[in-house]
Amino acid sequence: MNCPIHSAADIRNPDLPIPRANTGSKLKNLVSDLGMKGIQFERRFDPLFRPLFDSVLRDPIARLVTGLINARRPNENLRLAEERALPDEDAFVQSIIDSFRQQLTLLWKPGKYERGGNTKTHGIVRGELIVHPGLPDHLRRGIFAEPRSFPAWVRFSGPGPYITPDIDDVGFMSISVKLMGVPGPKLLEDEKATQDMFGVSTPTFVTPDVRANAHLQLASVQNATLFHFLNFHQSHVCDLIMQGLWVKTQSSPLEAPYFSCVPYLLGEGQAMEYSFWPTTNRKTKIPNLPFRPPDDYLRHALMTTLAGGEASLELRLQVQTDPHLMPLENAAVLWPEKLSPRIPVATLRLFRQSENYDAQLEFARKLVFNPWHCIAEHRPLGNQSRARYRMYSTLAAFRQTQNGVTHYEPTGDEVLN
Repeated sequence: MNCPIHSAADIRNPDLPIPRANTGSKLKNLVSDLGMKGIQFERRFDPLFRPLFDSVLRDPIARLVTGLINARRPNENLRLAEERALPDEDAFVQSIIDSFRQQLTLLWKPGKYERGGNTKTHGIVRGELIVHPGLPDHLRRGIFAEPRSFPAWVRFSGPGPYITPDIDDVGFMSISVKLMGVPGPKLLEDEKATQDMFGVSTPTFVTPDVRANAHLQLASVQNATLFHFLNFHQSHVCDLIMQGLWVKTQSSPLEAPYFSCVPYLLGEGQAMEYSFWPTTNRKTKIPNLPFRPPDDYLRHALMTTLAGGEASLELRLQVQTDPHLMPLENAAVLWPEKLSPRIPVATLRLFRQSENYDAQLEFARKLVFNPWHCIAEHRPLGNQSRARYRMYSTLAAFRQTQNGVTHYEPTGDEVLN
C-alpha cells in the first residue's frame, strides 16, 4: 500500500536563529547568548584545525575525562546486562515530558509542530540493512541471527529543539533507521513489522541519566542550556567536555559516524551498543567558509551524493564485557574499545535516489521512531531507554495531534515523488 504524499510547502518551518535566552536574569541571558555566538563564530573556522585536533588530542582527552567520570561513580556490583532503576525515575521522566510539551508549544504553531529533539530533517532516504554472513556465535542474535536484508527508511537530522541554518546549530547530527519486514512480536505494539535504530554523532549521550536530562530540559525551555552544564548545584562539566570533543562543523550527513549512546539487549543476558560508520573517507567541501554557507548545505550534500550514486554505512556492535566500566544506567560513560572492540555486523546501503524534499518532509511527519519498536532480543536498556518508552510515545502523539496527522507504519513501498 502506497503512502499518499502531497506538497509540504505549507508545513515547512523556515530556518531561524536560535531564540535568545529567557532565564529571568539579564546577566545570565547575556552570558548564554554570548556563549552561543562564540560557538557559532568558532564553527566558521573549525575545519581549519579540527582534523589535527581529532587525530592527536581528542581520544586522549576523552579517556582522561571518562576516567574522571568513572572515579566519581560507585561500583554497584551489577551483573552483565543487569539494570537498576533510579530513585524517583518516573517523576524525572514526567518532568522531561512536561518541559518538552511546554517548549514545543512555545516554538511551533498547530499544523507545524516539530520533534522536540533531532528536529531539523536533512532528508529521509530509502535503503536496506544487509546482515553479514559468518558472524561469531555470540553476535548472531535477533536481527543478526542470519545473513539477510531488511528494507529501511533512514532519516538524517540536525539537533533540536530549533530549526536553524546548519552553520548555526551546535554541531552534531543524528540518524534514525526504521527497518521493515522484521518478524516477531514487538515490545511496542503500535507497529507490527518494524525495528527502529538510532544514533547521534557523539559517542556519549548529552546527559548521564534521566535526573540530569530533566535538569537539561528545564534549561532548554529557557533557551539557556549552558547553565545546565555550568552551575553551582548540578554542574556537568565533564559531560560538556565530552560533547565538545565531537561536535563540530559537519560536512555531510553521510560523512560522520553515529553512535547509539545507550545500550540494548543482544539476546538474553548480553548487552550491546551499536554505531554506524561511513565506508569512505570522502569529505564534502563546505561552501563559502569562513563566510556563511547556504542555510541547508547539509541537505544539499546528502541529496547531491545520493543523486549521483549509492552510499553506505557499516553497522558495528560493541558488547558489554565489564558491568562497571561499560554501564547501562550512565549514558555519559564512553565504553572503552580496549575492553570490547566494535565489530562490523551489517551494512546500511542507501540507494541512488533524487526524491522530492517536500514529500520527504511530509513523510517524516507521518512516521514515529521509537526504540521500543523492536523485538525482545533487542530490548532497550537503562534509565534513558526506559524513559523513551513513555516519553517518545507521549510526545509523538502530542505532535501528531497538533498536526492533524495519524500514525503510519511504513512498508517500504512508499513513493515520495
